[in-house]
Amino acid sequence: MKTFFKSFSLFIIGVLIFYFTLPVIGYGFVKLPIIFLILLLLTSLFFISFQVSNDGKQFKVLKGPANWKKYLIGVLLLYIFILPIFSSALFRTKEYQSLIGKVDNGDKISNHIAPISMDEIRVVDEDLAYLLGEKILGSQPALGSQVHLGEFCIQQVNKKLYWVAPLLHSGFFKWLNNSQGTSGYVMVSATNERDVKLIQNLEKNQIRIKFQPSAYFGSNLKRHIYMNGYTTVGLTDFSFEIDDNGKPYWVVTKYEKKIGFSGNDATGVVVVDAQTGEIKDYSIENTPKWVDRIQPIDFIEEQLNDWGELVHGYWNFSNSDKLQITEGMALVYGKDNKSYWYTGITSVGKDESAVGFVLVDTRTKKTTFYKQSGATEYAAQSSAQGKVQEKGYNASLPIPYNINNIPTYVMTLKDKGGLVKMFAMVSINDYTIVGVGNTMRETLMAYKNAYNMSGNTIKPDTQVNKKLVKATVTRIQSDIKNGNSFYYFTIEGEAKIFIGSSQLSNELPITRVGDQVEISFDSDTEEVIDVSSFKNLSINK
Repeated sequence: MKTFFKSFSLFIIGVLIFYFTLPVIGYGFVKLPIIFLILLLLTSLFFISFQVSNDGKQFKVLKGPANWKKYLIGVLLLYIFILPIFSSALFRTKEYQSLIGKVDNGDKISNHIAPISMDEIRVVDEDLAYLLGEKILGSQPALGSQVHLGEFCIQQVNKKLYWVAPLLHSGFFKWLNNSQGTSGYVMVSATNERDVKLIQNLEKNQIRIKFQPSAYFGSNLKRHIYMNGYTTVGLTDFSFEIDDNGKPYWVVTKYEKKIGFSGNDATGVVVVDAQTGEIKDYSIENTPKWVDRIQPIDFIEEQLNDWGELVHGYWNFSNSDKLQITEGMALVYGKDNKSYWYTGITSVGKDESAVGFVLVDTRTKKTTFYKQSGATEYAAQSSAQGKVQEKGYNASLPIPYNINNIPTYVMTLKDKGGLVKMFAMVSINDYTIVGVGNTMRETLMAYKNAYNMSGNTIKPDTQVNKKLVKATVTRIQSDIKNGNSFYYFTIEGEAKIFIGSSQLSNELPITRVGDQVEISFDSDTEEVIDVSSFKNLSINK
């Protein structure tokens, strides 16, 4: 009876460990062997027989673990601790270095990043999105006491950028009382901090996010997938995304070990309906277009570093030609409307300047290396913060854009409370060229002025196409923003609105309709164009 009780207890312990840890059954994954090792050690401990003398001074083992258990424990220890050593970069350097795949060489990064209009520049980062989401959640106390915001994921929804986060259960008892699911998700526009939505209904039906990473038992997202045929598949990067109709899903990356016990590499995705739990399996090639990312950021960071650092093998103590990624990797969108992981590449030991930049397709992992010098994200942040150092603002993670054919980092400057106070633009090619302003328009004007004052000597191939025009003013009107006077005007022969400040020219405030003017400006697609120079020819006659 005692033996039966011990065996039954071990069985229950094994089932519980298996149920809660969800080990992957496959070569290279060590969680299952660790479970077996724990159970074997417990079995040996439970069934060991020993004798203690009456005086308590002598201890004698009457029956120890069977030999087969000792051998199996040895095999498991070998599998868990020894075999992984032979899967390390020390022994399989070339496989690690080439895991990222073929790295193409790009021409100019400005050719890949699309020119962008002012109202499409990303001004809301993840931290600010969380603050805005918490604010709208706090406006509904009954809801805010039941749920909390999940992790925000940036994504394109109907070609507009949004941060989207699900409402998640805030604890076990909240889940128990509301096991049918939480009521919706939050959308925060990445380009307009005033555009914050709490979505609770879809086509007049109430949204219920039943399956969640933090839910319990059968509602736990990972357990739900695991128990439905995915016991032998590695699963990671549980991202909350919505399709273009606003229907909520969980997008989970499938991966396998390419190099023995290491070399995690994405093979596709599992898309789970967050409400019904319906599971659909996709390879990389046939994943729906609304899914923005398949490749987890940590996989790409590790593979890029291996590609750069193992260029001359493992034993490269001199660091010859070694490369590494810069701090911070951002999700950006190219002119092909696809999403990419973006990061700078520096020589090992160098922090301020990048030797190039990399774009990695977040779906296919196609990698392009743009070998051109420039500022790292950290250097750009420091430069922007230095411009307003008396205010003590902190810069957000820089996002690269193509501003008038100039590769440019754009970032927000936030106070200690995380609120956006100013904006900054920093040239990627030369981080000493900085423009800051209270609005994005002011920032662009300041940046263009700083760039023009530099003499466009950064790189010949990034010079902006300028136009010099003499024409008659047909309309002019002033506007005061943040204490600065701006003048909007139109001229004959140009179907655009031009803008300039009184700091640009003292002649702007006294210009009237009918005056002959000479202006220069950058050729771009903006509806409102900043002038680089302004001269009133009628005054000078």
